[in-house]
Amino acid sequence: MKRSLRGYIFAAFLVLPLTMVGPKISYGTPVASDNEIDVSAGFFHTQGTHTGSFNADVSYGYYLTPGWELGLRQALNYDFIDGGRDSWRATTTPFLFYNFQFGNIVPFLGLAGGIVWNDRNITGTLGPTAGVKFFLSEQTYLGLRYRYEWFFHSIKGFQNNADHGQHVANIGIGFVWGGSRKP
Repeated sequence: MKRSLRGYIFAAFLVLPLTMVGPKISYGTPVASDNEIDVSAGFFHTQGTHTGSFNADVSYGYYLTPGWELGLRQALNYDFIDGGRDSWRATTTPFLFYNFQFGNIVPFLGLAGGIVWNDRNITGTLGPTAGVKFFLSEQTYLGLRYRYEWFFHSIKGFQNNADHGQHVANIGIGFVWGGSRKP
């Protein structure tokens, strides 16, 4: 019984953004020359341990067209390790996304690549990103995003590390402004 109740709560959490935008459709989607700022965060905790992770992202994007977006993301990941040394990683990555226009729901796919660094190391990263933006008003959205990051020190190292990356999922809020919207 517990398991099915958790499933219903999880399903309700996933459907919540749709209920908030469903009754009043705003059709607030990005247009060419829009600027975008997005702030998001995520975390996980391993059950039965005191180990977990927190991540936060801030990104800026510029819409070349209503679909194509070019931008830069700065992320921070902090790992809490039970009985060990906590660690952190910062990620600085330019990105290119394609935003699919479906009214006030805007799914996107893209690619990001850049550097990952901390107080001891620096390395390269590259990987795909996917997500969806639920526009709550003309210029404000709730965003859900996922990315996979491969780490490498050289092009040859990238080929050998393709299956040793990290999964990152975030939820956040974003704002678009400045484009050429018609009155």
